[in-house]
Amino acid sequence: MFKHILIPTDGSELSQDSLRHAVSFAREAGATITVFYAKPEYPVIYYGEGVLIDTTPEQFAELAETQANEILDSAAALCADAGVSCDKRTTTSDIPYKAIIEAATSSGCDLIFMASHGRRGFTSLLLGSETEKVLKHSTIPVLVYRAPE
Repeated sequence: MFKHILIPTDGSELSQDSLRHAVSFAREAGATITVFYAKPEYPVIYYGEGVLIDTTPEQFAELAETQANEILDSAAALCADAGVSCDKRTTTSDIPYKAIIEAATSSGCDLIFMASHGRRGFTSLLLGSETEKVLKHSTIPVLVYRAPE
């Protein structure tokens, strides 16, 4: 049914758990995987209260690239161990849900497999969810993995 799955990851424990289930799903479906990581943009420094960043934009980009490579290489190794074909993709964006949808579209994916924290109530209202935003805006089917509590 599904032949090319996009798996967005942020390297978190929940994301890693979701990735393991997605790889198993892809293996059973005979699908290929594209793992995706949205690197953060260099933060704009506002005057007033807040944390100042002591790195240059170039240093920040280098650190973000290193982190992206570590996360994506780990995901690709998991795919390789399971015998699932895998491509890696990253971009810089502070709007992850848009970057996820764009990556899925431009990679020709027919499914987005992603995790959800399962926040409810007021916390969900305040924090929102990248998964929820992808569900609302994607024309590509989305399979949401929710870890057991």
